[in-house]
Parts: sequence; C-alpha cells; structure tokens
Amino acid sequence: MQENVSSLKESFIKLNTIMDELREKCPWDQKQTIQSLRPMTIEETYELGDAVLKEEWKSIKEELGDLLLHILFYARIAREEKQFTLEEVINGICDKLIIRHPHIYGDTIVQDEEEVKKNWEKIKIKEGKDSVLSGVPRGLPSLVKATRIQEKVKQVGFEWEHRDQVFEKIQEELQELQEAVKQNNEKAVEEELGDVLFSVVNYARFLKVDADSALDRTNDKFMQRFLSLEKIVQSRGRNLQEMSLPEMDEVWNEIKQKNREEKF
Repeated sequence: MQENVSSLKESFIKLNTIMDELREKCPWDQKQTIQSLRPMTIEETYELGDAVLKEEWKSIKEELGDLLLHILFYARIAREEKQFTLEEVINGICDKLIIRHPHIYGDTIVQDEEEVKKNWEKIKIKEGKDSVLSGVPRGLPSLVKATRIQEKVKQVGFEWEHRDQVFEKIQEELQELQEAVKQNNEKAVEEELGDVLFSVVNYARFLKVDADSALDRTNDKFMQRFLSLEKIVQSRGRNLQEMSLPEMDEVWNEIKQKNREEKF
C-alpha cells in the first residue's frame, strides 16, 4: 500500500484547517490550554498502547488520528502564544532525524542497530545534553522508565556482559530483600524490592522482552481468568466470599487447564 503524496498533503491540510476552525468557533476547544490537554493526551497515548498490544489495526488507526489531532492542537496554542509554529515543529524533527542518522544522510558506517543507538547518544551529547540520562522523562511509568534508563547507560558501556550475570544479580537482590524483611525494616524492604524489580527489568532486556508489555499481558490474563472464576463460581450457586482459598484455587486450575487446551 503506497501513500499518494498529493492526497496526503490534502488530508493533512484539511485536518489542520478543521483544528483552526474548532479553536476559533467551538466553546470547548476555545477553552483548552496545554495543561488541560495534557491528561487527555496521556490517556490517548495509553489507548494507542493498548491497541498496539492487541494488534487491533482498526483501533490503532483511530488512536493515531486522535494523537495527531492533539499534536495540531498544541501547535495551534503555541502559535497563539507566539512560541512556535507547526511548520517549525515539522522542520525541527526533520532536521533532528537527518543529523542523528549520519549513516543514512552522511558518510558514517554502522554494522547494526546497536551501533546506531551508540551514535545516537554520542550525537545528543554533542548537541549539549548534560547526561546520557537527560532524555528520560520524569513522568514515565516506572517499568518503562527503568527500561529506558538501562538502555541509555548501555550505550556508553555500562552494561552486564551476559544475561547469566543479570540473573545472579536478581538472586542477590532477592536475598537482600529477604534479609530486610526478616529485620522488619520497612524502608529497607521498599529499597530492596525496588532493586529486585529494577534487576528483573534488566533481565527482561537481555531476554529481548519488553517488561512493561509482558506485565500488561499478564495483568490482562489474570483479569480474564478471575472474571471466568467469578462466572463459574456463580453458575455453581456459590459465593467467592464464602469459599476457601483451596476451593477457589481448584476452579482457577480448571480455568488454566482449559486455556492450555484451547491453545492447541
């Protein structure tokens, strides 16, 4: 499927024109600020993330449209505040991509994606970034932030050599957590638990698994199984509050077995 450049231009201009009209004529759109848009943008981003995880292309298309509208909305407000224009936004990202891909737009030679990432970090430092960690947003969800931090420091060589070393680190951190629990030291327990989680995220990277996506899928799996548990228990004339854990666990195992059989 190939993009029609002329049609693409027309569609983009049409959307931008609609955004301008809404901002000028709609009471709700007139009232919005970058601060009021922020939580809605975050929500739209999560909705896109959910659609991507489920590979629901129809929803992905819709959510991308919503996010594109938000981008135009921010740019429109910025123009009103005489901060920057949409054209500057587009030209800015174009310039950045060209500068940060010298292996495409220059004479730099790279062997693989890891060299691309290392060059990317070197270029950002030359651009005046104070640290390799300066590009990690504070507001990122913790699992995502841990992954980004580890990916960043990896580019300057701060990285384990083998995944077995990372697994040993997890075991070491678990031992320290157990010791903190035995000492009943709440502050130490929180700190050591954080270290365990950080190490698990690191291990996920070595396994080439996105920790946030993996946990999200597990959350969905647990919720689906628990909903099934509730339905089965209700169909048998029972109440969860009146059941023992072994009784619930028996039904839970039935559900797990059924799920396994459905996969084959």
